[in-house]
Amino acid sequence: MVPAYNEEHRLPRTLDAICRYLRSSPGRHAGWEVIVVDDGSTDTTADTVREAAAAEPRIRLLGPPPGTAPAAPFARNHGKGHAVRLGVLASRGRRVLVTDADLATPIEELAGLHDRLDEGYAAAIGSRAHHPESGPAVRRHPLRQLLGEAGNRVIRAVAVPGVRDTQCGFKLFDGDRARAAFGRSRLDGWCIDVEILRMFHGARWPVAEVPVRWAHQPGSKVGALDYARVLRELVRLRAAGALERIRAADRAVVLGYLLVSVVLFHGLWRDPRHRYLIDGGQDQNQWEWFFAVTADNVFALRDPFFTTLQNAPSGVNLMANTTMLGLSVPLAPVTAVFGPAMTWALVLTAGLAATAAAWYWLLLRRFVTSRRAAALGGGLCAFAPAMVSHANAHPNFAVLFMMPLIVDRLLRLCEPGGRTVRDGVILGLFLTYQVFLGEEALLLAALGLLFFAVGYAVVRPGVARAVRGPLLRGSAVAGGVALVLLAYPLYRQFFGAQSYASVLHGPAGNPPGALVEFAGRSLGGDPATADGLARGRTEQNAFFGWPLLALTAVVVVWLWREPRVRALAWTAFATVALSLGRSFPVPGTDWTWPGPWWPLARLPLLESVIESRVAMAAVPALGILLALAVDRLADGSRDRALRIAGWAAIAAALLPVVPTPLTTTDRATVPSFVADGLWRRYLPEGRTLVPVPVPDPAHAEPLHWQTTAGLRFPLAGGYFNGPYGPHRTGIYGPVPRYTSALLSWVERTGAVPEVGPAERRAAAEDLRHWRAGAVVLAPQPADGALRVCVERLLGRPGRWIGGVWVWTVPGRSGEGVSGGT
Repeated sequence: MVPAYNEEHRLPRTLDAICRYLRSSPGRHAGWEVIVVDDGSTDTTADTVREAAAAEPRIRLLGPPPGTAPAAPFARNHGKGHAVRLGVLASRGRRVLVTDADLATPIEELAGLHDRLDEGYAAAIGSRAHHPESGPAVRRHPLRQLLGEAGNRVIRAVAVPGVRDTQCGFKLFDGDRARAAFGRSRLDGWCIDVEILRMFHGARWPVAEVPVRWAHQPGSKVGALDYARVLRELVRLRAAGALERIRAADRAVVLGYLLVSVVLFHGLWRDPRHRYLIDGGQDQNQWEWFFAVTADNVFALRDPFFTTLQNAPSGVNLMANTTMLGLSVPLAPVTAVFGPAMTWALVLTAGLAATAAAWYWLLLRRFVTSRRAAALGGGLCAFAPAMVSHANAHPNFAVLFMMPLIVDRLLRLCEPGGRTVRDGVILGLFLTYQVFLGEEALLLAALGLLFFAVGYAVVRPGVARAVRGPLLRGSAVAGGVALVLLAYPLYRQFFGAQSYASVLHGPAGNPPGALVEFAGRSLGGDPATADGLARGRTEQNAFFGWPLLALTAVVVVWLWREPRVRALAWTAFATVALSLGRSFPVPGTDWTWPGPWWPLARLPLLESVIESRVAMAAVPALGILLALAVDRLADGSRDRALRIAGWAAIAAALLPVVPTPLTTTDRATVPSFVADGLWRRYLPEGRTLVPVPVPDPAHAEPLHWQTTAGLRFPLAGGYFNGPYGPHRTGIYGPVPRYTSALLSWVERTGAVPEVGPAERRAAAEDLRHWRAGAVVLAPQPADGALRVCVERLLGRPGRWIGGVWVWTVPGRSGEGVSGGT
């Protein structure tokens, strides 16, 4: 079978060589035919084949009838895959040889392929990589040679493991199996070879690689763009293969996770643009701003790591803030078309479901055989109280679908005979991507994995010694890859403009009661009780509930003989203990004792960690232990009474921590001064809008104004992490200035301070620093006191415009719009 496209010059010689060879071996080739598929040629390829067929009736042309206009499937060039599929399906032979029209591999090499099929192989494929005489008869362009070699490496790595040369155009198949495989094929391009070999591999039909002579022939039909098409087809092939491997039960589990996630966030989906997660404080405004500014940077080709749209004129280091570039960049089109509120809802909803699905995949691949066990364990890992608490405000701590992939790749490095370099490179890519999703979550995961490794090494020292070498080598490769890819972003994060050294947050450990109580948004929880044990509803980082802890203790005792159970138990215990913080209060006194976190509190990187969050590293350990227990119960070999008691205990432990839908409310209306674009008449180009009070982590609604206006003006202040003082200590929000501090005080107290010349001079200096063009006061509690204070500071009343009070600020030399009278 020969696919042909514009081959009028090469086909006569090729067909003559094939026919002479087949005639010369009547013993092996008693019955044969040659099928040529004309794939939309625009030259005289079809006429050339007809002339050859007139002399040799066993040559058959699949193409347009002579003298007629080409019709589908021959009306245009569809690609090699399309042509080969038509030819193979039209074949009738016991064996089918597919060869290219240039006959770069001599037809005499067919004998070696026949020998392998005689030995029982389902296919024998020519391999240029195995033959010492294979090489280019004509020198190829260096770029073509480089792309070809790179393409083969990619194919071997991700598509057909173990086959060194998938693209040699000389393959002999068992006829019936070939027709079955090609009948199921879908690709029309060059990757048809890969698709067919993957089908043979999946059906466990043995394939042999046979060394063949090969010489590059001039007139290749493979262009530079074809390599990109091959890559696209590889992606499509891998995606289709992944979907085929997913069973109906797996799809049901993933859809179940998605349904749970949709129920959790159904309040947002009722109206994404106008609903707000109330428990998250000002964080939704902040995250929507992050998504919006990233999309704006992407489409305007601006610096993705910095902006002056917030905290003008100093700006914000976006790499040093949790902008989740790993999602905000690929979702930039969604943000641009549907708005940042839609991206916010999508990231939370799909992110939690994807995290659960990833843990489900890992559990089923590495730990359990029961899908029920994997489903429950994966659900707990993704929807545990701590994760749902952070889902109100911190997607970087809730969207953790990369963590199971990282764990799996680390386990691959521990397997005997593994591919250390390849797995190390992939691990490095995974780590790099996770950095762009959330660095603190990765740090906590690394801490948990370290505890697990130490625990496992203690209980299985022999295994630990055996895997230490490949694990360390693979990790070194991963670190090198990540370091190269992250060198510039991390330089910008730690040494670029508006970078900071560490974040001040004070003692923040979990009180012991937070371990055994239920979260405020759990089915068995009481919000008032949980609020008294956490820094906020977005920081309920433990709240496992006593039934789940009791069940975990029983499971550990029951399965104690398994080394991994002991290592998991140690991991959970160590991380929960560290989450208690750097000090314990001594009851009845003002004294404190050093806590478990105290020795680590001043270490680099760990000094910025809110220590109560370390308990989140225990969640996967609890989820895996739960899955192991359910897997034992589901095997059917246990006593019926024991299984009933086990399922009852699991239900009693999990039901109280089932999350309830997150609370939403109607979000504040954007004043028409901003929403209707009235600001353009009062805010000169390049000047800053100064809301009252100046935006900070407690007053971030103006960020919503800014995203509504399409980020067309910069803001003074904001909600972000930035440096403070000569040591660049990290703080939340802008560096306090006199005017911002004064207005915040008025907002809190409702009192109007005395304002004299010194205060006016300080306010004027702050406005010059901010490059202010307009000061705006929206209706809010204490707005009367705030308006009087601003009038005294600026020496004139404001104007009521578009639902806000507006004071315009003249330029430094007196230029600009008029005052606010």
